[in-house]
Amino acid sequence: MSMMSLLLFVGGLLLLVGGAEVFIRGSVRLAAAFGVSPLVIGLTIVGFGTSAPELAVSIQSGFAGQTDIALGNVVGSNILNVLFILGITAIILPLSVSQQLIRLDVPILIGVSVLLLVFGLDGRLTPMEGGALVFGGIVYTVFLVFQSRKENQEVQDEYAREFSPPTQWSPREGFLNALLILGGLASLVLGSRWLVTSAIAFAQALGVSELVIGLTIVAIGTSLPEIATSVIAGIRGEMDIAVGNIIGSSIFNILAVLGVSSMVVPGGIPISPAALLFDIPIMVAVAVACLPIFFTGNLIARWEGLLFFAYYVAYTVYLVLKSTQHATLPMFSMAMTVFVIPITIITLLTVTWRSLKDRRKRDAHSNST
Repeated sequence: MSMMSLLLFVGGLLLLVGGAEVFIRGSVRLAAAFGVSPLVIGLTIVGFGTSAPELAVSIQSGFAGQTDIALGNVVGSNILNVLFILGITAIILPLSVSQQLIRLDVPILIGVSVLLLVFGLDGRLTPMEGGALVFGGIVYTVFLVFQSRKENQEVQDEYAREFSPPTQWSPREGFLNALLILGGLASLVLGSRWLVTSAIAFAQALGVSELVIGLTIVAIGTSLPEIATSVIAGIRGEMDIAVGNIIGSSIFNILAVLGVSSMVVPGGIPISPAALLFDIPIMVAVAVACLPIFFTGNLIARWEGLLFFAYYVAYTVYLVLKSTQHATLPMFSMAMTVFVIPITIITLLTVTWRSLKDRRKRDAHSNST
């Protein structure tokens, strides 16, 4: 692994993260100037903006013929979003989410994850299927705008504090915001090119597949905006933003990032058997794992955050052991399959059952009074 590859990787990450930040800032101010509410800005522009690095990398790697990186980047980012980012955020501060939209977003995330699995059964995400995903992304965005009108004042105030419009507006400021958007896009394009080039070099030097590099190193790098947004929002007590950013970004990753990538890359995005049989089902399982946690009072406790984080570590360890054909791989796989996963499922079912039982008791008590 050469020093030049390492420098390209670090420089690409800096350009991606910085470009995403500049792009989001310019877009937020421009949208606010046209009277878009802070809640809609947070749910749509910021949600899509934090997925901009994934989009840039997936398109760049697709055109470069490194389609495993394009797919692994999105699948790995979605797994990391829930297990690592939500896990870390909940460990720092338990997330109590009052946003009613989350209860709709999680089933949507499960639905689009399953849809990607179905589309990939023939081994390729075709341009036509990508068009269907993009159309779904447009419908989802329109749905968010209409749904935002039903949010309570507390949630609207939370988004207003974070994404409030500028106090003054002028043509000069509009021009500067347009420059921010263009500069952010240019940084994303250049950063993605450097990151893909260095990722290929890493895969060759380490002797692992490009899919594994996309699922791990590239996914972590392109998810840095989501990590920063959710952790900072969680520390500030802005729970709806912390969680909504993760779920919304994961949905945009599938609908917008993979959708657009498969439309613009000639022939679409091939889906390897390894991704189809393991990584995409893991992504679906991670989305499903959110359901009982959000269903039980919209609360992510510290122990649930620890559970998510531990599973991300286990998933990464498995990828490394498998790619290097380590001797401990069979023992590790058996331990996860026979003990860890069943115990986790039983625990989640028990917590869900107790929560539902307590809710029925509270409802019965309130009805009797």
